[in-house]
Amino acid sequence: MLAIWKREFKSYLHTVIGWLFMAVILFFVGLYFTATNLLYGSAYFSNVISACGFILLLAVPILTMRCLAEERKNKTDQLILTAPVSLGKIIAGKFLALASIFTIPILVICLYPLILMKFGNIPVAESYTAILGFYLYGLACMAVGVFISSLTESQVIAAVLSFAALFVCYIMSGLCNMISSEGNVLTKILGCFDFYTRFSVFLTGTLDLKAVIYFITVILLLLFLTCQSIQKRRWSISVKSMKTGVFSSGMIAVAIAVTVFVNLVADQLPLSVSSIDMTSNHLYSLTDDTVQFLKNMQEDVTIYVYGKKSTLDETISRTLSKYESESSHIKVEYKDPVKYPNFASDYTSDTLQENSLIVVGEKRNKVISYEDMYETQIDYNTYSQQTTGYDGEGRITSALDYVTAEEMPVVYRITGHDEQELDSSFRTAMEKANLTVEDLNLMDQDKVPEDADAIMILAPLSDFSTDDAQKVKDYMAAGGKAIVVTTYTDQDMTNFKSILDEYGVSVTKGILAETDNGHYYQNPFYLIPEVKSNTYTSDFADSKYVFAPYAQGMTVSENDALSVTQMLVTSENAVVKDDPQNMTSYEEEDGDETGQFTLGAKVEKTAADTTSALFVFSSENLFTDASSQMVGGSNLQLFTRVINDLSEEQSSVSIPVKEYTQESITVPQNQFVVLGLITVLLLPVSLLTAGIVIWVRRRRR
Repeated sequence: MLAIWKREFKSYLHTVIGWLFMAVILFFVGLYFTATNLLYGSAYFSNVISACGFILLLAVPILTMRCLAEERKNKTDQLILTAPVSLGKIIAGKFLALASIFTIPILVICLYPLILMKFGNIPVAESYTAILGFYLYGLACMAVGVFISSLTESQVIAAVLSFAALFVCYIMSGLCNMISSEGNVLTKILGCFDFYTRFSVFLTGTLDLKAVIYFITVILLLLFLTCQSIQKRRWSISVKSMKTGVFSSGMIAVAIAVTVFVNLVADQLPLSVSSIDMTSNHLYSLTDDTVQFLKNMQEDVTIYVYGKKSTLDETISRTLSKYESESSHIKVEYKDPVKYPNFASDYTSDTLQENSLIVVGEKRNKVISYEDMYETQIDYNTYSQQTTGYDGEGRITSALDYVTAEEMPVVYRITGHDEQELDSSFRTAMEKANLTVEDLNLMDQDKVPEDADAIMILAPLSDFSTDDAQKVKDYMAAGGKAIVVTTYTDQDMTNFKSILDEYGVSVTKGILAETDNGHYYQNPFYLIPEVKSNTYTSDFADSKYVFAPYAQGMTVSENDALSVTQMLVTSENAVVKDDPQNMTSYEEEDGDETGQFTLGAKVEKTAADTTSALFVFSSENLFTDASSQMVGGSNLQLFTRVINDLSEEQSSVSIPVKEYTQESITVPQNQFVVLGLITVLLLPVSLLTAGIVIWVRRRRR
C-alpha cells in the first residue's frame, strides 16, 4: 500500500492537476479570507470555510476523475487486477494519495487563524472545528469521486457524474424539505446522502462526533464499493462470475447494513457526549445553574415550538435538544401554524411569531416570543439592527422555573419619592427570575403587603415621611428583604437614612472621587470599584470590572446582630467631595473625607430568631443599561445574583444573555495589502507555476 501511495502521490505532483487543485483551494480560501476577515474585520474564520464549501464540488471531480478511469482506458487496470497486492490496499493507497494532496492546502489554511490572532481576539476553537469539518467533507467528496471513477473509462464522464452526485448531496437537505417539511420514510432515506448538513454543523462551532462517524463510515463504505466495482472485472462471463456476483452483492448488503447500524448507534449517543460546544461563549451549552435546575425538576413540561421542525432556528433547535437530553421530564413538540392555526390562541391573545415557544406545565404556561430570544441593537454606522446576544437558555430556563413553581414571588418597588425606574435589561432580568414586580406607594397602604417577598427602593430624590419609613422598618423587622440604592441629593433625607441606620449603614453626603487611577475610568467620578469575591460576585470578581459612576461613600458597621458581606469597595485613597459643584480639584481639599468606602454590601440582621436582609448600593447609575454595557454586562450579572436571593419559595434561576458575536478585528492597511497579496495571488500562483514547470520539464524528457 505504501508503494501505491508513493507512486500515486508523485504522479499528482508530476502533473498540473494536483498543483491546480491545491492552487484553486488556496485561491478561494485566500480570497474570502482577505475579503471577510482582513477587509471587513470579521473574527470568524468559519465564515470563510462556509463560503468555500461549494468549491469542493468543482475541484474534487477534476482531481479524482483520472484516479481509476484513466487506468481502465489505458488498460493498465489489468496490472491492478493481476497484482499480488490486495485490491483493498491498492484502493486505499490511491485514496490516501488524494487525501495527501488535499492535506497540503489544509495545513496552509490552518495558519490563517493564527494570523488573525495578531489583530484581535478570535474564536480559535471554532475556527479549527470548521477546518476539521471542511477536511472531512472534502475527504468524503473524494471517496465519491474515486467510486464513480471506477465505473467508467472516460475521465470526462467521471468528472461530470462526480459533480452531479456531489451537487445532489449538497442540496439534499433542500430536496428533503420540498418532499416533506416534517419528514417521512423517504426523506430519512435520502437524508443518508446529505453531506452538507453534517458539514454545516462544524461551521456553527460544534464538534459533532455523530458527523465525524458519519463521514468516516461513508468514506469506508465508498472505498469498499470501489473495490467491489473493480473486483467484478476480474472474472469473465461464466458460471463462476455469477457466483462471484452473488458473493459481491451479499458483501455489499452487509457493508451497507454495518454502516447504517454504526450510524444508528451513534445517533443514540447523548448530546453531552456526541456534541462538544467549541464556541468561545458556550452558545450551545447549558450553564451549571440550568443543569442543576433540570436535575431537581420533578414535573413534566411540554415545550411546544410554534413552527416547523425543518425551519426552526438552528441555535434554538440545538438548545432544545440539550434540554431534552438533560431531563426526562421535558418533551418538545412542533406545531405547524398551517396545520394548527388556532393552537397559539389557547395560550395567548397576541399574534405569535413563528419559531416562538409555548412552555406548558401542570400549573401554568408561559409564551416565549422568538424575538425575545435574541438581543439586538442598532448599529449607527450602518443604521441596521444587529444581533448582539442569544437569550434562548435564559428565557427557556426562566419559563420552566415559572411553570413549575408552587408560588410566584412578588417584589414591590417603592414609589412616591421620585424613585428611579429600572432600565430594560434589568427589568428583563427580573422577568427571567420570575419575579412579579409591582409598584407600591406607601401612602396608599397601612403596611407593606404580606405577599411581598422583597421591596426595592431605587435612588429616591425626596425623603420618606416618618410613617412611610416606619412601614419599611416594620416589614424588615418581620424578616423582609430589600434592595436599596442611594443617590446624591441636596434634600434632607433623615427618615430615609433612618432605615439604613437600622442596619449599621451610614451614607456620606457628597460624591466619591478616586485619586487612584486604577480605580476609575476617564473621570475620577467614574468609579471602578474593587470587587470582593463572594456568592454574588464569583462569576466575574477576578475577570471583569463593575462600573459605578457618581457614587456616594458608605460605611457599614458589624456587630453580633449584623453580618456584613462586602461586594464593592473603593481604594484606600477615595475622596468624598462634600460640595461637588464648588470643588476645585479631585484631590483632597479642606473638609473632604478620605479613605476606603463601601459601594455595595449585603447586611443581614438577626433579632429574636428573625433574619432580614438589606442589599445596599450607593450609585444610582450602577443598575442601568449604559453602565452595564461599559463593562461587558457585569453590573447586570451582579444584579441578577442579588435578585436570585430575594425569594425563599422560588429558585429564581436567571441565566444572563450570551454574547452572540465576537468583536471585530482591526487589520492595518499595509498588512492587509501584504497578506491579501500573499493569500490571494502569491500562494496560488506559486503552486500553479510549480506544477506547470514540473509538467513542462517532464514533457521535454
